[in-house]
This record gives sequence, C-alpha cells and structure tokens, in this order.
Amino acid sequence: MYISKLKQLPIWGLLLFVFGCQETDVKVDEIYVFRQPEHFPKATYTLDNNPVTKKGFLLGKKLFNDPMLSRDGSVACSNCHQQGTAFADSQQHPLSRGVDDRKGIRNAPSLANMAFIPEFFWDGGVTHLDFVPLNAIESAFEMDESIENVMVKLNRSETYQTLFKNAFDIDEITTPYLLHALSQFMVMMISDNSKYDDYLRSEEALSSDELAGMELFTAKCESCHAGVLQSDFSYRNNGLDIYPLDSGRTRITENANDWAKFRVPSLRNVELTAPYMHDGRFKTLDEVLEHYNSGIQTVKTLDPSLENGIVLTTDERAKIIFFLKTLTDREFTSDPKFFNN
Repeated sequence: MYISKLKQLPIWGLLLFVFGCQETDVKVDEIYVFRQPEHFPKATYTLDNNPVTKKGFLLGKKLFNDPMLSRDGSVACSNCHQQGTAFADSQQHPLSRGVDDRKGIRNAPSLANMAFIPEFFWDGGVTHLDFVPLNAIESAFEMDESIENVMVKLNRSETYQTLFKNAFDIDEITTPYLLHALSQFMVMMISDNSKYDDYLRSEEALSSDELAGMELFTAKCESCHAGVLQSDFSYRNNGLDIYPLDSGRTRITENANDWAKFRVPSLRNVELTAPYMHDGRFKTLDEVLEHYNSGIQTVKTLDPSLENGIVLTTDERAKIIFFLKTLTDREFTSDPKFFNN
C-alpha cells in the first residue's frame, strides 16, 4: 500500500520525496561524524587510524553498556561513567566500585573530551585512548576479566559477530577491533556547548558574578587549570596529605620526584562530577577551594605554586564557583545519541 501511494505521486513529487529522504538521512549520519570544535586544541586521538562511523559508534555504545565485559556479568563501563554526570561516577562513592562491590583505589573521572587529552588515568599510565578500556576490563577491582575470555564471549554471540562484521568487515572478533569500537564511542563525547563556550563564541554574555569569578579563576587557578579545557594535563602534588596512601605518578615513572602527583583534571562539567580529587574526598566545590585556601599540607613534592596556598575570601570562593558552573554542558549530558537504548 505504501509503494502504491508513491506510484500515484507526480514525477516532481516523487523526486522531492526521494531527495528529501536522502537529505534527512545525511543529516542523521552527520550525528556520527567526529567534529573538531574550532576553539578546542587539536584532537590527540589517531582518527586517521580509526575514523568514526555510525556502525562503529553504535557498536561501541552497545559494548560500553554491556556487563558481558566483566567477569561475572555485573559491571559495564557505564556503571562508573554515566551520561548525567558527564560520564563520571555518579554513585557518590569516594572510591569507585567494581565486581563483587570491590572498592577501587581511585574515583572514576569524567570521560568528556577524551579525544583531546594526551594521557589517561590519574597517573597517566596509559598514553592512547584505545588501551583505556583494557585496563578497566583486566583490573581486579573493576571488571576482573581477562581480555581472552572477553573475546571468547563476543565470538560466541551471533549478535556481536554480525555487528563487528558490519562495522569492520571482519569474520573474527579480535581485541584491536573491540578497542576501536569503544574508542569510536568515547571520542564522540565532546562537551563544547556550555555557557562558557557560548561566551567564547560571542553568543552569550556572562553575568557580573560569573565574569568576576572568571577573573579570579584566571588570576589564582589558571597556572594549572589552563586553556579552554581548564587543564595543562601536567602532574602535580596539591598538598592533600603529609603521608599519602597513593603514590600517584610514581607508580608509572618509579621516580621519587613524582610521589603523590596526579594529573590536573579538566574542569569541564565540574559542577556535575562530585566527589572531587583522585580519592573523592571532597563532596563540594566549596570544600575544594577551602582546601587550597587553608588545607594544603607541606610535603617534599608539593607543587611550588601552592607553597603559600591560594588565599580566597568566602565571597571570592562563591564567585569562582559561579564561573565554574558556566562550564556545565547540559546539551552534552542529555544528548540522545549517547542514550542506552
């Protein structure tokens, strides 16, 4: 009946219908094309080696939400990285939880804008996005599974065999293609539509309190939280503990000078990503700022810029928080292409 109605259209009407559908299809497919924000640093991810496609992205999304990747089928990537909190851990656990409710050693950070980050994890232990999921899968207190077992499970699944064939034209699912699919999903987590972004694009003005907060932030915080992503991605000891339990960057470099240093996090969507610090010890942004104001512990590897703390009045802290909230991107946290459906 649908076809017979098409046959009744005049030729010009049929052409409009066909080309209209094609235009709609193109617009839909554009949703799955990686775009480089003009005001962002150039993407660090190797897109030439793994370009994003619609089929690859949708496969990556399915994998990201599938607890099959864990030992007992109880934990998916999305357990600790949920869209509503900019793909950070929304469980409000200071330390993220894995299989058997095992407590991890750190708080799971946001995955927003991973395509532009040079190194990953709090200690920079991974230098390419493709290998980030591998660490989570094989970690004893996260998914506690071997990549070999994951491959067996995926190859036994007719659904996944079909999806990988459609996305990558392969007959056997192997580790590199699993990691490529997950990366295609993660590199599309671009958060660049906050009020602050609109301000940078001259599309929206900031309030007087937000502007005052931005000036204070520039003067007192930007030496570490630099650039449009509010991080220089260096590793610094910010004086949390005299005797830290976590050796931080030293776990990777085995250099004593890196003791208890952690990667400076991006502050994008920071309003949504509590609790804060590598161990989630602070519940609010005000607690974070009060730490820099009066709580810094003097230790050998303390960052030199923090030797005298960052003196802030109550009013100044409030204004900085006004500015930090302009970094919240509600379009990103409600974007339907990331929905698990």
